[in-house]
Amino acid sequence: MGKIIGVISLKGGVGKTSVVAALGDAVASFGKKVLLIDGNLSAPNLGLHFNIVDPETSLHHVLDRKVRASEAITPLEKFDIMPASLFEKTNSSPLKLKDRIGHLKEKYDMIIIDSSPALDDETLGAMLASDEILVVTTPDHPTLSNTIMAIKLARQRGTPIIGLVLNKVYKKDFELSIDEIENVTDVPVMAVIPHDVDILKALSHFESSTSYRPNSKGSEEFRRLAALLLGEKYRPPIVKKFWMWVSPERQEINRQVFYESAFD
Repeated sequence: MGKIIGVISLKGGVGKTSVVAALGDAVASFGKKVLLIDGNLSAPNLGLHFNIVDPETSLHHVLDRKVRASEAITPLEKFDIMPASLFEKTNSSPLKLKDRIGHLKEKYDMIIIDSSPALDDETLGAMLASDEILVVTTPDHPTLSNTIMAIKLARQRGTPIIGLVLNKVYKKDFELSIDEIENVTDVPVMAVIPHDVDILKALSHFESSTSYRPNSKGSEEFRRLAALLLGEKYRPPIVKKFWMWVSPERQEINRQVFYESAFD
């Protein structure tokens, strides 16, 4: 039986959809069967990341029971995707998402849902359909305030929060530190993804950033996060082991603590 991971943020522009694409690719690199679902029904973007502009069938059709869930899945090279439609409207509530896709856990090792960047039923539907939640944020005050709201909503609905993905990090003094973010949210940072122009280049090539530039710092962070979600020990390349700092970074410590509590 697979697991459904919801990736949420209540603020646009944090790179949530790029995180979903990269994480899905990273999970698939462990030999797992992965499905990405675009739960952003009103302004879908996930399909566009892979040059799927006008799918014949989509999540909209699944919610309206016009097609079975399996008929709305597009197979890609490394994983599958269930896009939403830019041109369709659904008459069904997004809160029915769990009922429509739950059975797919029998077919996939992991399903990752990209949610709406707003406090609406689309986000709530993604939360309710998920077994666990990852919250994407950036290290600035406006985004942090929305992150706090997302965490509060997930906790009210009883969906376990794995942790935060800190995205688009410049490592500058003007950014909020990991300590500040964790102290305010009371949620551990599980991955830190550096700002990288190659992520935009990957988008122009209709690829995930982990596929486009597999040896980048961000790609390795996604593979480490993927291993954690799968309950597997990540073994970095020998060269990276040799040059690794003696003192592990905060997110590495958080991942180890989570692994020991969840899988050991």
